[in-house]
Amino acid sequence: MKNLFALSIIFALLMTSFVSAYAQQPQLASYRETAHILVDEKVQNKTTAFITLASTSPVEMRVPADLSQSIQNSANVTSVVITNDKSCVIGVQDQGCILVNIISPSLIESYNITTIQTEARQVGDGLIDHINKAFATDARFNNVYINPKGQLNGALGTSGVISGNRTISVVYTMSRQDSSYLFDGLSAILIPKQIRDDGGFFNAAQTMAQDSNSTVTFAITPSQNALLYQLQVSKQIPIKTQITTIKPLELLGISSLERSSYFSVGFFPLNSILDVTVISNKTTAVTNHGGDLAPTTIKNGQKFPSDLTQAGWIIDPSYGQQISAIYLFGKTTSVTDGQASLTLGNSIPTTSGQGNTTSTPPPISNPTDYSIYALIGIVAAGGAAVYLFMKRR
Repeated sequence: MKNLFALSIIFALLMTSFVSAYAQQPQLASYRETAHILVDEKVQNKTTAFITLASTSPVEMRVPADLSQSIQNSANVTSVVITNDKSCVIGVQDQGCILVNIISPSLIESYNITTIQTEARQVGDGLIDHINKAFATDARFNNVYINPKGQLNGALGTSGVISGNRTISVVYTMSRQDSSYLFDGLSAILIPKQIRDDGGFFNAAQTMAQDSNSTVTFAITPSQNALLYQLQVSKQIPIKTQITTIKPLELLGISSLERSSYFSVGFFPLNSILDVTVISNKTTAVTNHGGDLAPTTIKNGQKFPSDLTQAGWIIDPSYGQQISAIYLFGKTTSVTDGQASLTLGNSIPTTSGQGNTTSTPPPISNPTDYSIYALIGIVAAGGAAVYLFMKRR
């Protein structure tokens, strides 16, 4: 982690002249803010609203270096999670939880519950004292929980690193804090005052945390090159009737969603994203939308933004049993409730639902091709991102 920290400083210094000279060129920062709505009519029969603040920078998410290094060096650890979810795993109710999640197929396939519990707990016990010290918690061992399958991950086609897919969770429990208190406490430890004061999705997350039905989760996810830190506030709403309109901002409890002014030093169009996912047992289609459609191009059957300066929706696919819609801010700094709305129906559109989409053959070389930025922005950003905090201090 010390090496990562040093590299981040060096990289930021090297990028300073680049940021100044090409302030209007699309760039990617290590700090990202995402608002996500998941309408799940297939598995949970619930709508979940999330706001996630994430970074790979130990400067923007201030996790102690010794804890980060211990997690990175722990074999088979896929994530460490702190949450006030009222039921973090089956059998644990109304307690705060710290989960050390492990994926070890050979351990699970031993089918020896005593061996699984003993070896998994050894991994968790090697981290829990560091975690308690870093976040001023006092979590104690509760149990080892095995999640042999992840239905929601299967429906979404995701890995289940955090939410479970043949995952072993070593569970430590503590007194449960309400979301507002936990969010304020974690954000004060993790996020520098400069980023907190720059507002944006941070303010929206803080507002959502005041809802008594909300949940706060902080996750550390190791990868080969870096650790991803994510502070998230979420809220679930049971689905009782057929959903025909999705109003993301209403679900988030806000009237407008503003970007953080942290990104005002340059053009970072993919660091603030609103996205909506619908999964259903039947074919559903987006039949109307608020705001504009962002201009896109189709390459290898997938849509990419063709002009990142323009705000609007990218809907792909626009119909089927799983729908995905992403709102890009372009050069704007906010989106209103009306602009962010989507209408659902059963009629399949005669086109792709993206009226300003063009199909292009694979280019030989195009300096205005933004597809790489779309891929980097939608997938978790790696170590090649600009560390803005170091530049702005």
